[in-house]
Amino acid sequence: MRVVLLDDFHPVISDSLANWNWDILDGKNWSVEDFKKNASTLDGLIIRSSFSLDKKVLKLAKNLKFIGRPGSGLENIDLKYCKENNIEVFRSPEGNCDALAEHALGMLLALVNNIPKVNLEVRNGLWRREENRGFELMGKTMGIIGYGYMGKAFAQRLAGFGIRIIAYDKYISGFGNSIVEEVELNKIFEEANFVSLHTPLSEETTGLVDEKFIEKFKNPFFLINTARGKSVVLKDLVAALKSKKILGACLDVLEIETRDFRIEKTDNNFFYELTTFENVILSPHIAGWTYESKKKMGEVIINKIKQKFILKS
Repeated sequence: MRVVLLDDFHPVISDSLANWNWDILDGKNWSVEDFKKNASTLDGLIIRSSFSLDKKVLKLAKNLKFIGRPGSGLENIDLKYCKENNIEVFRSPEGNCDALAEHALGMLLALVNNIPKVNLEVRNGLWRREENRGFELMGKTMGIIGYGYMGKAFAQRLAGFGIRIIAYDKYISGFGNSIVEEVELNKIFEEANFVSLHTPLSEETTGLVDEKFIEKFKNPFFLINTARGKSVVLKDLVAALKSKKILGACLDVLEIETRDFRIEKTDNNFFYELTTFENVILSPHIAGWTYESKKKMGEVIINKIKQKFILKS
């Protein structure tokens, strides 16, 4: 099997492929044109978000048997084409869900306790106690939208805080237990004080959190998004922060991200306005981005490839 690694992955991937005597290509600096030149020789590829694997590109890889995606999002892969052409697609949300959950919880606790703000104030000689009273999670209601690996891991981290957890997932049911109550979306609108998104990017979730969505909430709420940036409309988020319909936001992802999860020069005024709010915490798409998760995602991908192509051969 000839496999190209199109990003910088944990050595557990290359070491395992080498142990199987597979031919490994280092493609972490490949452009899409480089891929096209070599596509017909490939049996497998492992990618994160270097470029889109659309039908036009994939048709060149006539011998392709699998795509490995360390991580969870598959929006850069034409899944319909893969299914029609018997190309296996492996992902590894099991590998970084714990890291993402810890990051989301860290952002939330920092936000409700004003930690980024007071850290800067104390460093500048300001000792403002009354002005920086925080909010407790105890007794509040967290609404989780999307209850796959990420949503479930976040709920597990929250369980010890005495916060009520309700969750909605359009495609999963029967997950209610002693930690989380399975509900319809309307109940989140009615009862949530905090809302955390754990949904993939799709036509349904693009622009999900917009003015109409926000106005459906009975209570002002805090928003957490560690899923995909294009699920939250920046213009409407800024307006809701101004009106205090949204009390604060933790954003690891942003609408203006490029396909490969970067933010380059932007003329989006709503982004720059967002950066002026003290009740907004931003991070550069690093929820789930730990030393441990890099290895675990590699292990998950390798195990799935092994189950399909080594143990069954």
